Amino acid sequence: MAGHSHHHQESFISKYIFSQDHKMISKQFLVTAIFMGIVAVLLSVLFRLQLGWDGESFAFLNVILGDKWAPEGILDRNAYLALVTIHGTIMVFFVLTGGLSGTFANLLIPLQIGARDMASGFLNMLSYWFFLVSSVIMIASLFVEGGAASGGWTVYPPLSALPQAMPGSGVGMTLWLVSMTLFVVSSLLGGLNYIVTIVNLRTVGMKMTRLPLTIWALLVTAILGVLSFPVLVSAVVLLIMDRTMGTAFFLSDIFINNEPLDVTGGSPVLFLHLFWFLGHPEVYIVLLPALGISSEIISTNSRKPIFGYRAMVASILAIGFLSFIVWGHHMYITGMSPFLGSVFVFTTLLIAIPSAVKAFNYLTTLWKGNIRHTPAMLFSIGLVSTFVTGGLTGIILADSALDINVHDTYFVVAHFHIVMGMSAIFGMFAGIYHWFPKMYGRMMNTKLGYVHFWTTFVCAYGVFFPMHFVGMAGSPRRYYSYSEFDFLDWVMDLNPIISVFAIVGALAQVFFLFNFFWSLRNGQKAVQNPWKSNTLEWTTPVEHIHGNWNGPIPEVHRWAYDYSNPEYELDFVPQTFPMKPGEEHH
Repeated sequence: MAGHSHHHQESFISKYIFSQDHKMISKQFLVTAIFMGIVAVLLSVLFRLQLGWDGESFAFLNVILGDKWAPEGILDRNAYLALVTIHGTIMVFFVLTGGLSGTFANLLIPLQIGARDMASGFLNMLSYWFFLVSSVIMIASLFVEGGAASGGWTVYPPLSALPQAMPGSGVGMTLWLVSMTLFVVSSLLGGLNYIVTIVNLRTVGMKMTRLPLTIWALLVTAILGVLSFPVLVSAVVLLIMDRTMGTAFFLSDIFINNEPLDVTGGSPVLFLHLFWFLGHPEVYIVLLPALGISSEIISTNSRKPIFGYRAMVASILAIGFLSFIVWGHHMYITGMSPFLGSVFVFTTLLIAIPSAVKAFNYLTTLWKGNIRHTPAMLFSIGLVSTFVTGGLTGIILADSALDINVHDTYFVVAHFHIVMGMSAIFGMFAGIYHWFPKMYGRMMNTKLGYVHFWTTFVCAYGVFFPMHFVGMAGSPRRYYSYSEFDFLDWVMDLNPIISVFAIVGALAQVFFLFNFFWSLRNGQKAVQNPWKSNTLEWTTPVEHIHGNWNGPIPEVHRWAYDYSNPEYELDFVPQTFPMKPGEEHH
């Protein structure tokens, strides 16, 4: 085993481009996701200008988008729909799924379970390259003549099934479907690799009950992806057949320009079932890694054992199971049988129980802890906040009788941006600040981290808290303009406020970007274990070596959360410390 640690010679291409080393692949995922995140945030700023100041001219829009998409500096209706669609797609899939799981599963799984690398380095490399190609195709779809896909990130038929339905239903929609298919291939290759690695490659003594909660979360996330993403591919394949081969899986009784189309017998509701069977597990594919990361960071920076480790594991497993039987709550107004609706109400409300277990366990871990306010800790606590506040509005949307009133309004947009978007983004930022020294051997600037957290936190609530009221007033989502609706006049005064917070929140990410890229070269050099943490990744050398450890892989003797143990002088006991005689076995 000691032979693994020598430096084998690598060319630039084999080390940085077609790398099979999990540490390099995690960096590739992270940098790609940061780029995609920048694009998605810029798109949101462009359409928030239209929503905040309806019909006003912005000369720079004409410079950026040209006469076709922003005539006289006013955003075109079709461009608006395309921006909303691609913003949602990039954030949900490319940043919060590929970016979060791709980065932290690759970095942490081998390091925290005590493995030399992933089960298959080659599949791991392929996973990244499929992700990159699908990202390139999604970005390229913004530049085709008819514009990018414009049917919303959920691409419901018939707008997505008929190339002639609207400008964005043509080539842009086709590229969206191709991109998402490649993205699913990437997710499946990665997910299978993660599962096999965790199940088979744990070091001596690393029983499942000693795994850090990050690994449990990433394991269940991978299982969810492997089971649910193929269903999306089936929907995409049927959609492509409807678009190109004259089939009618999702189409029936369609008129375009008063001319009936020769398609009958299909149902768009079938697409909704297929899409949301992926779509709801997808919420937890996005959330669970962030929750696992925050579990690790909150325990480490509270200097306390995580409260209720087994309950936390059980809640991760319960969330994973329940996420497959709640997809119908997206479809209460599709004509669903009220009885079936009541079943989905029950299963959806059930998922609040394991979610509440996690929230209370975070709070009890923090309670009377010796808290260190690192930027990572602040973002983890911020995640607890958004997870709770977003979850509370979820209770309203889970109830079919209440959901009908706010379905497809800005209330829904506000809910899922807080509970899924902000929680996952905060978890991702927390993970970057916490494991940056492990990834790059340097520390990020703490003061810039504080500025980044507080501006992001305030702006996130500034955007999405008022949005609930816009939705409750009856404002439908995805509309280009609300000026035609007299009954919304009183609430539309909130839109400029929301847009200002959105723009300031976007600018706040410059603090993060500067901190990230400046610290790569100029950050303070990291020591081996800067956070005095217990998990195995901090036993590896600071400089990255092939095989992770010099010499044999360390053995594990205890769980990952032995902080402030009164039997030891130091306030942390790494997993590699042998048990004392008579010490209670976890």
